[in-house]
Amino acid sequence: MKIIPREARKITYSTEIRNLKKRLFLSDAQKAFVVGTILGDANLDLNWSKTNYRLRFSHSVKQEDYVMWKYQNLKEWILTKPRYYAKTRSYFFNTISHSDITSLAGLFLKNGKKIIPDSISDFLQNPITLAVWFMDDGNARVDKNRFDGYHINSQSFTLEENQLLVNALYKNFGVFCRIHKNHGKHRLYIGVKANVEKFKKIIQSLVISSLQYKLG
Repeated sequence: MKIIPREARKITYSTEIRNLKKRLFLSDAQKAFVVGTILGDANLDLNWSKTNYRLRFSHSVKQEDYVMWKYQNLKEWILTKPRYYAKTRSYFFNTISHSDITSLAGLFLKNGKKIIPDSISDFLQNPITLAVWFMDDGNARVDKNRFDGYHINSQSFTLEENQLLVNALYKNFGVFCRIHKNHGKHRLYIGVKANVEKFKKIIQSLVISSLQYKLG
């Protein structure tokens, strides 16, 4: 029986994987999708030989539909279907490592930590990027039992990096955000009615049905 090697283990690359990597490249639509995941919950991990990066996705069992949706969007980049991890009650999967992903890691990763590059406005242009980022890290804000706009939980980024995101969202989508402080960190807030409606209109048709609740 022929065994297909998986990059999660320290293996010798097979001819099949080499050929797969030669055939693959991130289309503009896939790159926009991937950038949304990098801004959100995806991890950028070095492969075992430390030559290229791959993406790792993990979501709770409650978001199984979302995991499968991401898998379908990147299926050709994935050797193993999403698997269930009982210890954390989550589903996860990895892409193959690839030079296209490594190029993005060079922009969005520094010393093993995600960053926002100065050129973020060049990457945050496609509505799918915004929709994936929101599905990963966004939520409706409710104040005194009243819907009051949206938060994008960008607390892992610095104040200066959040300002770069604010500038990119306004430049490319005409959406104005404020930066709110949250437990000593910073996140984005979309709260003016006109901006809330504009933001919702941009992403609503792209948000999967099981996550429409996030839109309020």
